[in-house]
Amino acid sequence: MDFDLQWLLIGLPVAFALGWMASRFDLKQLKREREDAPRAYFKGLNLLLNEQQDKAIDAFIQAVQDDPDTTELHFALGNLFRRRGEFERAVRVHEHLLGRSDLRAGDRDRAQRALAQDYMKAGLFDRAEAAWHVLEGTPFDGEARLALLSLYERSRDWQRAADMARQLEGGSGASFASRIAHYECEIAEAAGKAGHPDEAESALQRARTAAPQAPRPWLLAGQRELRQGNPARALAAWDHLREHHPATFALVAADYAQAARAAHQISAAHTALTATLMQKPALEVLQALESLESPDDPARLPRLLAQLQQQPSLSGAQRLLALPPAAWAEETWAALRAAVARSAAPLQRYRCAACGFETQHYFWQCPGCLSWDSYPPQRLDAL
Repeated sequence: MDFDLQWLLIGLPVAFALGWMASRFDLKQLKREREDAPRAYFKGLNLLLNEQQDKAIDAFIQAVQDDPDTTELHFALGNLFRRRGEFERAVRVHEHLLGRSDLRAGDRDRAQRALAQDYMKAGLFDRAEAAWHVLEGTPFDGEARLALLSLYERSRDWQRAADMARQLEGGSGASFASRIAHYECEIAEAAGKAGHPDEAESALQRARTAAPQAPRPWLLAGQRELRQGNPARALAAWDHLREHHPATFALVAADYAQAARAAHQISAAHTALTATLMQKPALEVLQALESLESPDDPARLPRLLAQLQQQPSLSGAQRLLALPPAAWAEETWAALRAAVARSAAPLQRYRCAACGFETQHYFWQCPGCLSWDSYPPQRLDAL
């Protein structure tokens, strides 16, 4: 059968017209979809700025369903879930991002970081640790190592905390000497309680090497020597503390007097405590000094008056009231002592300078905000 060229001439224009119409339809559809996605995104952003988080989440979910490849919408949605405390939904969003094979390396690191933050906020510290480890060697390496350091502190894994702090110090150039010294001191205390004196001594030596001017290693060294029956060596360690950190020395002033009596160095200790009291007045130092004197020493009253003039406190007033003049009736002084004692008791607390957490015991690391060296050695009753 002969091919009719007339049909060919008619069919080609028709096919061309149909193809052109189909392409136009596809372009309009694609354009409409691309316009819908930003519209949903901006709608969600507007709702978020107006603090309508529930509606914003609905808008973002709709946008993600319309355009699953939009990574920024996933990040925005995951952050919203985390802020609302819906950590399980935030984890699912970020895990979905990480499961995509076409995700760029930079976005993959961002998703891994967001997932680690989800676990941290949710209190899943074991999963958070694993997630942060994945980010080592990425642009988020520094943040990941700092987060791991915080996790080791929370779990009181002091050896790993010390190792991580040394890595951070070597990589960033920032100083973590004070933290490393605290970690080693914690290791020393744990080793001492476990009956491993050699490990405790090694840890204290590492602490002094890491931060030679840190007060805590010298304080612990003196306490350790006193427990082991070496009062003279305890005095030597605390003399270093007294000379370089007179404020912190107040924490062991009473132990210093005890060691001086055991080492038969009462006269030298009396001279040292008197000098420290003049340099850095503290009620604890004054009490330690009085413990080395006879009860009727004539220097007690003027010294206590001078202490109260420099550091007025209810505790100091209570000690002054313990020395009543003969003109006052004993019953009056007893009532005054009892009243001042009741007023002073709740005030004899330490307060964290970083977060305000108060406690009756001195802490090197605040139990509330985990800050180091944030507790002043003086109690709150110093006015």
